[in-house]
Amino acid sequence: MTPESAAAWPAVDHQIAQWRQSARGGTREDRELTSVTVALPALIAGCTVPLTAPDAAEAESAAREIGALDESAGGVLDALGLMMLRSESVASSKIEQVEAGIDDYARALYGNRSNPSATSMVAATDALTMLTDGLPSREGLTVQRVITAHAALMADDPYEKAQAGRLREVQNWIGGSDHSPRDALFVPPPPDRVADLMDDLFGFANRNDMPALVQAAITHAQFETIHPFTDGNGRIGRALINSILRQRGVTRRVVVPLATALVADRDRYFATLTSYRDGDVSSLITTFAQSARIAAKQSRETARRLSNLPDEWRELTGPLRAGSAAARLLLALPQQPIFTTDTAVSLVSASPSSIYAAIGRLHAAGVLRPLTERTRNQIWGAASILDELDDLQMRVTDEVMRTSTR
Repeated sequence: MTPESAAAWPAVDHQIAQWRQSARGGTREDRELTSVTVALPALIAGCTVPLTAPDAAEAESAAREIGALDESAGGVLDALGLMMLRSESVASSKIEQVEAGIDDYARALYGNRSNPSATSMVAATDALTMLTDGLPSREGLTVQRVITAHAALMADDPYEKAQAGRLREVQNWIGGSDHSPRDALFVPPPPDRVADLMDDLFGFANRNDMPALVQAAITHAQFETIHPFTDGNGRIGRALINSILRQRGVTRRVVVPLATALVADRDRYFATLTSYRDGDVSSLITTFAQSARIAAKQSRETARRLSNLPDEWRELTGPLRAGSAAARLLLALPQQPIFTTDTAVSLVSASPSSIYAAIGRLHAAGVLRPLTERTRNQIWGAASILDELDDLQMRVTDEVMRTSTR
């Protein structure tokens, strides 16, 4: 795959398609629009990636950093599996203007639906889990796995749940008017092309003849170009990145917050996707490699901080009797940083009265914080862990922006 032997990456073609509103709305220009220029992505399953030696080296180096993170810090971060998934899902959701704090997310995990954004983030976590669980597998990644993940993502969306888990049968578009593709930034391929393009994409996604990070980058960019669903494409497409890394064996346990780094600089992220559609894979690979290195670096820092937490907690609580409910609950926090009073009873196999006393002591010491105002079956969170996960996102974002302005 040298520049001399590789053909250029195929740019997206375009054609004029007829357009007619299915529901009357918008301005006169929206209502009178009769045609639209749609994208026609090339089939890429058998394409040779035009990979230069520097791009290949950069991608392999970044993947090694992710792999080293998985080996050295996987045990610490794997214990926080759900919360690391949360960090990636939240970052991916934010670019879709879906935002909620860590405490809102924690409440949504336990069925509190008072914050729709938090509920949506929990659904994004479920979708990402579905796309990584059980990989690598002989079957590999499939269109059906993605459809199932999309069904989980959109199941509770009040506007889109009817389309959950279904490839689109209508024309969609990005930007411009809400009522027609007038002045759209990008118009994906017509719906009758979607199924074939998706089959082709997963032919590419299951190859093993290129660096894994290159494969993840192109799979993501091609998925976003196809835009196979009426909504939720960005979140599913970014979840696919960790799926490729898992399928290729780069990671075994850790979900790397790569999407967190990608979407930290929105303008660069969208510009990179546009460049890909023009046939430029080099910019895409560079952006992914830089994002991967930042995500791995800051995840290592999070692992280091989390490793120090048990000692910090013991300083806060003072001596705890070995085998007491408080001591056992403290040991369980890294694996279960969010819990209810009722689940704590089974978590540490103690009587309710012992659990109430233990929670009271850890709350008074500042180890736990209540996440709801109710008195019955209160939801509790390990304050330092939740704060660290928020800080991880901030550190990744800050480093991306510092790098972008150099």
